Amino acid sequence: MSQVMSWEDWAAQDGVGLAGLMRAGEITAAEVAAQAAAAIAKVNPALCGVVEVFDDAVADPGVNGADPAGIFAGLPFLLKDLGPTLGGRLQEQGSHLMKGNRPAADSFLVSKMKAAGLNIIGRSTTPEFGCCSSAENPTMYVTRNPWDTGFTSCGSSAGAGVMTGAGAVPMAHGSDGGGSIRIPAGCCGVLGLKPSRGVFSISPYGSDFASVVSSQGCLTRSVRDSAAFFDACRGGAPGEFMPFWQPDEPYLSLVERDPKPLKIALSHEWGPYSATPHIAAELVRAGEFLQSLGHHVEAVVPPVDFARAYAAQTTCYITNFAQTVRGLLAAKGLDAPPADLVEPMNIRIWEQGLDAGYSQRADMQLDFNATARAFGAFYQDWDIILTPTTARETPPIGTTEYLTTTDNPSALDWFGNLWGFFAYTPLDNLCGTPGLSMPLAKHANGLPLGIQAHAAQGGDGLLLQLAAQVERALGGRWNGGALPAVHVTRD
Repeated sequence: MSQVMSWEDWAAQDGVGLAGLMRAGEITAAEVAAQAAAAIAKVNPALCGVVEVFDDAVADPGVNGADPAGIFAGLPFLLKDLGPTLGGRLQEQGSHLMKGNRPAADSFLVSKMKAAGLNIIGRSTTPEFGCCSSAENPTMYVTRNPWDTGFTSCGSSAGAGVMTGAGAVPMAHGSDGGGSIRIPAGCCGVLGLKPSRGVFSISPYGSDFASVVSSQGCLTRSVRDSAAFFDACRGGAPGEFMPFWQPDEPYLSLVERDPKPLKIALSHEWGPYSATPHIAAELVRAGEFLQSLGHHVEAVVPPVDFARAYAAQTTCYITNFAQTVRGLLAAKGLDAPPADLVEPMNIRIWEQGLDAGYSQRADMQLDFNATARAFGAFYQDWDIILTPTTARETPPIGTTEYLTTTDNPSALDWFGNLWGFFAYTPLDNLCGTPGLSMPLAKHANGLPLGIQAHAAQGGDGLLLQLAAQVERALGGRWNGGALPAVHVTRD
């Protein structure tokens, strides 16, 4: 495939930058799509982050309906193989059960992506139904970390994390039901913002009212790409159960200004869970950096009943997921998930949650309310909570304890262990609050470690403002300017 620019120039451009070149007529959308396809071909054999490239969308950037007048002007974009649908294209959800599944119509968010000028050129990897820490089932695919292919990318937006991290595409779609944008962003050294509730629609397949915890979004390498995506793709479809809010000004202009001096609560001891000593020290170092930018940073633990919150979150995942699987099975005329087509822990979660009663869900909702109110009261006095993105080191490939291929007989025990790793992401999903993972730290073995900023509901723009201030202070050099071992600029 032909290249319109050197790999170094390609990797130096973000999505907004490439769109500007296309609008200026310096390059065409077809040339950019061809280079993106070549980039994927270059890194995907080592990383396995893309399930399928749509060759016709590479040859003709308008074939899927991308509007060249949109802000992204035909920018190549990967859609996670889960959630929003692109009519006529496969969506197999990382599962043997869903092989050959081809939705007939676009979801509402995909229509917004098209209007924004995003040319969807392929599908990125995800674990089965998005329900585990990593896209790592050897009978399906094994997605690997671009910084060291002996380690996982985490997930569930696994392919999005590795393809943005490796420089193949500037940005990619992700979704986040408990950290699935932020965790792979942190592991792969890119930016990942889980939005507040009421930003991106999941119409027509559900609503924030029904889904409760899951959000859509993107993973990027620049703050302005995240800002542009939020500006262009946010908004509710007709018939939403709740209002979808709009910020006072576009994020693209907001991020050009530094935020006011902020009160930042540094925190990693959350009830039953805390970070390793090295990760805690990296958090302190990040806090000192933010303090050098003029913010007040102080170690504070939010007064939240964390054990109660995690227990409620577990109930939510088990009961929501069981009903999701029930719906998939019903569409295929099945009464139970076949053991040869569905991973073992996903079957156990289905068994555990299928017959949950209303009282259990009502108790869960009361616990959600108590948790959200406690965090909300805390945000009356603090602008930001700063935590690590993960509490433990990124696992090597083959670490099954966090995977749905595990032989752990207990769904409850499996989730409890999962929260010990991903302690700082799921409660934003519970509360409907935003969280942003920034590539600001390293694990002891040198792999990227995300540092996560959390804010009150509607604080998405504040998080992007803070990240933009950090990005400017770093001279745009996230990860200290280092590049992964697998990257488009490397032979």
